Amino acid sequence: MADLLITNAYFYRFDAKQWSIAQPYPPLGTITVASYMRSLGHQITFYDNCLSAEAAEIQPKIQAVRPDFFIIYDDGFNYLTKMCLTVMREAAFDMLQFAKSLGCKTVISSSDSTDHFEMYHEQGADFVLHGEGEHTLKELVEAAGQGENYTDVKGLSYKDAEGEIHKNLKRPVLRDLDTLPMAAWDLIDVEEYRKIWMAKGGNFSLNIATTRGCPFKCNWCAKPIYGNRYNSRSPEHVLEEIQYLVEHFGVDYFWMCDDIFGLKPGWVQRFRDLRNERGLKFRYKIQSRVDLMLQDDNLAALVDSGADTIWVGAESGSQKILDAMDKGTQVEQIYEATRLLKKHGIKVAFFLQFGYPGETIVDIRKTIGMVLDLLPDDIGISISYPLPGTKFYEKVKSQLVLKANWKDSDDLDLMFANTYSPKFYKTLHRYVHHRYRIKKGWQAINQLLSRPKGKAYEVASILYHLPMACMRHILLLHYANK
Repeated sequence: MADLLITNAYFYRFDAKQWSIAQPYPPLGTITVASYMRSLGHQITFYDNCLSAEAAEIQPKIQAVRPDFFIIYDDGFNYLTKMCLTVMREAAFDMLQFAKSLGCKTVISSSDSTDHFEMYHEQGADFVLHGEGEHTLKELVEAAGQGENYTDVKGLSYKDAEGEIHKNLKRPVLRDLDTLPMAAWDLIDVEEYRKIWMAKGGNFSLNIATTRGCPFKCNWCAKPIYGNRYNSRSPEHVLEEIQYLVEHFGVDYFWMCDDIFGLKPGWVQRFRDLRNERGLKFRYKIQSRVDLMLQDDNLAALVDSGADTIWVGAESGSQKILDAMDKGTQVEQIYEATRLLKKHGIKVAFFLQFGYPGETIVDIRKTIGMVLDLLPDDIGISISYPLPGTKFYEKVKSQLVLKANWKDSDDLDLMFANTYSPKFYKTLHRYVHHRYRIKKGWQAINQLLSRPKGKAYEVASILYHLPMACMRHILLLHYANK
């Protein structure tokens, strides 16, 4: 059996935008592989970098443990790791080089190392895991322990003694996800995460993954780890984990971090029935598609199983842009799904994307108009970001010379030539958020003032939580309409 030190390479403190939001999630993919390797009898030391202030904080732990393998295993369920941010890449390089200097065998599994494995080998990685890494890591550690070579380990690349890099055959996807043990939540200091959420008045949440992959083919969406397929855990397996987290940590809200939740026919209905049979009381939010929300039976099951918020990939209010993205949805479906979700009492939130090639001011106005018409409960805006392995990336990669990755998630730099300048899109990002907040605030104030006994402190509370510019606009609107 081997000594393994397992860690991750996403640092919330390195990403000012995410750190200010103050809603960090533990590295679910990392503690899943830790649980799996522990179940095989290996000695596991886990180090959580999510809340670390700098990459060097892990060095005393590496020196003390001197593991056989130093393993950076990023959380492939966290969309932030798929963005391959340069501050995280540099931190990974630092950790790999330090561990290698102490004689450890170094391993990494991440979206960025999958896309740029040669770079990671040059920066200190002995081995890079490609795709799902649990079984590849198992076979790698076993081969090393038995003094065997690595040529038969699928899903692996490595650098030999002569400095030549080899990439082995691709590993088949894992179809029966119930064969993996529950994530090693005992290795996480859950209270440290809770403190950060509660300090900003947040409703504390933990993350759960019920599936791997996505079968849809939006041409800007990268799937370097789990691929363009869809496999589910059973509802029984998922609820065992939820029950454990409810009972051990008092959590009653979950972020189902799947790309698409509950796509398998009958899955949500069985999940609902088991939840209610066990008497579990929890709420959750998910990601899905507007076309999937138009199935009434699924929607009713979501409501009855505790669904609170559904984030949908609306992306654009222009059908031209949706078609260019190969999104496979219609603008009319965004309108219909939003109204249906609100009718069922479920909050709806939009992912929006500006800057896709060919987008014009007409398309932008359609998106803004859609947002102001429907007033979803929340919005998340991104600027089109080309990721390796996508059709979108292939279209623009020749332009990614000076810059191919964002430094952090608030970078928002448009890295290819488009209709408008990078500055335009950054300004647009702020403008749409302000227009949305103004309309939402104005709507909420009107609803309060229309009550027979409207409460002044509730109005004041709404204004307090709005940016100053939004508040001024709302007050002007109010007095202009008197």
